[in-house]
Amino acid sequence: QVQLVESGGGLVQPGGSLRLSCAASGSIFSITAMAWHRQAPGKQRELVAVINNGGSTNYADSLKGRFTISRDKAKNTVYLQMNSLKPEDTAVYYCTGLTLGRAYWGQGTQVTVSS
Repeated sequence: QVQLVESGGGLVQPGGSLRLSCAASGSIFSITAMAWHRQAPGKQRELVAVINNGGSTNYADSLKGRFTISRDKAKNTVYLQMNSLKPEDTAVYYCTGLTLGRAYWGQGTQVTVSS
């Protein structure tokens, strides 16, 4: 089992920045990649960014240049730096731990972009 705990969400004004954190614990040796997804009200959950064990990253095309995924192996923590935030970035952001057998999900953290 893998446990994921997100933090760092909140209310931010348009144009502002936030950094989300995801701390992983449990059977972390089974994780092959970590990702961030988000789900806005009334919309489907979508992939935001992913980073694999080799450090390679991938992003949703619409978010390239504004969002950055990174990790601290020593802390078993993955981050999502979000810059130039827009109202349409408002969503619940979920951390995902990907293994060969399944995906593990955190409880989500709310990000609201509003003036």
